[in-house]
Amino acid sequence: MVSPFAGGEWKIHVELPEQYPYRSPSIGFVNKIFHPNIDELSGSVCLDVINQTWSPMFDLLNIFESFMPQLLRYPNPTDPLNGEAAALLMRDSAAYEGKVKEYVLRYANKKMAKKAHASKKMVNGAADRAADVSDDELNSDDEISGDDSDISSLHSYGSHSDDALAAGRMSE
Repeated sequence: MVSPFAGGEWKIHVELPEQYPYRSPSIGFVNKIFHPNIDELSGSVCLDVINQTWSPMFDLLNIFESFMPQLLRYPNPTDPLNGEAAALLMRDSAAYEGKVKEYVLRYANKKMAKKAHASKKMVNGAADRAADVSDDELNSDDEISGDDSDISSLHSYGSHSDDALAAGRMSE
């Protein structure tokens, strides 16, 4: 099964609190994505492990190699941040997939990802804290393993080059 997010590329905002890893990072999509658990306007992500059950045992690799790909593959319409996406997914999954694909074409191509990057500003010193993340934790060439086709690319941004904080490719 090919994901409706196949071929998309999103910029991801990662803010590490001073208490990281004892306190969860703030994760958000910069360019638009149509998903029940991602707020369309702010890009905030509703993910239990980030918002409620965070543990210092988790790290950014867990988020981008496991948690985020699972969220894209298996949205939870019963706990939505985007009510329209949740209702459409529950009511008409084919129409939901069509709208996701439309958003991917419109907002999740390389040109739009770069435009989204240029239009957002880092806040609360997140770029400085992100610089403290080791290269092993956040490697632009990391590929998330999987069996099916590529479903998206996620990239972080900040005061570094686009490639310096890339979160990796996600494969289904």
